Amino acid sequence: MKILIVEDEKELAKDIAEYLSGENYLCETATTYRQAADKIGVYSYDCILLDLMLPDGQGLQLLELLKNQNKQDGVIIISAKNSVEDKVRGLQIGADDYLAKPFHHSELLARIHSLIRRKQFNNANVIRQNEITVDSLAKTVTVNNKAISLTKKEFDLLLFFLGNKNRVISKAAIAEHISGDIADMFDNHDFVYAHVKNLKKKLSEAGYGNYLKTIYGTGYKWEL
Repeated sequence: MKILIVEDEKELAKDIAEYLSGENYLCETATTYRQAADKIGVYSYDCILLDLMLPDGQGLQLLELLKNQNKQDGVIIISAKNSVEDKVRGLQIGADDYLAKPFHHSELLARIHSLIRRKQFNNANVIRQNEITVDSLAKTVTVNNKAISLTKKEFDLLLFFLGNKNRVISKAAIAEHISGDIADMFDNHDFVYAHVKNLKKKLSEAGYGNYLKTIYGTGYKWEL
């Protein structure tokens, strides 16, 4: 799962990124409006943590940008500005939640998990699809009631496919999802193939229904 932290206080952004990385989220940061706008224009995120006060613009402008680009990234406003007007305005434009500074790491983590669960899996912590059961909190996977061991990237890939079932997902989109903005540094997407191959092998050995299809020349599709 990929998070963009838009926060001009660099130490706070670093602190949040380190904590969420320890919780197995892939984190990127932007300390200015321009940096955030550039990232939002190129990449997609499971959740954007958005400060309202930026040195070269307003966080509310980034919400407008997301809306104008028809992006579906989840947004949690994190700001010391605690006025009702800011909160209402942000939620009206398209933010999903609002968390006033200062906040505890555990509360932020709970808000992020709730947002992602709500957007992708209809508020379910446990996702079931036929013989597959995924517990997104415990980070466990069973197939035919048999536990299988996945790496972090394999687990993220499985959730990504389940949350985008019956859609063709390009290798570039998968590379971005599991590697963030450093995906552009790779000459090819061989690492995507390797992760998908390993995930498919483990699922197949456990007897899943062969839902993960290769769409040659394009990417992959979790097909039901």
